[in-house]
This record gives sequence, C-alpha cells and structure tokens, in this order.
Amino acid sequence: MMKVVVVRYQARDGSGDENERLIKSVFAELEQKSPDGLRYVALRLEDGTFVHVAAVEDPAAENPLRQIEAFRLFQTGIGERCVEPPRAAAAKIVGHYRIFA
Repeated sequence: MMKVVVVRYQARDGSGDENERLIKSVFAELEQKSPDGLRYVALRLEDGTFVHVAAVEDPAAENPLRQIEAFRLFQTGIGERCVEPPRAAAAKIVGHYRIFA
C-alpha cells in the first residue's frame, strides 16, 4: 500500500509565479535523478491555490523528495509565499486512472 500525502496552500498575491518556478525546478531535478518509489504531482488552481500529491510506494521508506535539493530550496521561504502555512494530510487512494500506476 502506498503512503500518500496531500499538501494544499494558497500563494500570496504576486508569489504564485515564483512558487510555480520553484516547483518546476523540483520536477526538473526529479527528471534528472529519477528516484524510485515516488509518484508526485503539483497543481496550480486558478484561485492561486496549490495542491501537491506525493505517493511513496514503500510506506516505511523516507519520501525521496527529501533528497532533492530543489525541493529543499522550494521549502525555504514557503511561509512567506503563502497566505497561511501549507496544510498536509495523509490520504487514502480510493480510485485512480493512470495517475498512480
């Protein structure tokens, strides 16, 4: 069973593009390093809300995102880019279509 975490937050006015740029850097490094056991998607909603969904195949394993330098840079200053601190919640996959397989 995968370990799934959903993180949601709203960017401050004027911070959305910078936040998106930092997220794209994370995906560029993920493409380069291609860590095993990770499924990850980040979405930007039209109201300025960002939603990240990370799934780690081995629930006992550390999230491979923690080994990505661009992810650490993304996390630096996240509080200043957000209206409120990001909220993370464990999630259970009820169904999916070509996202986690």
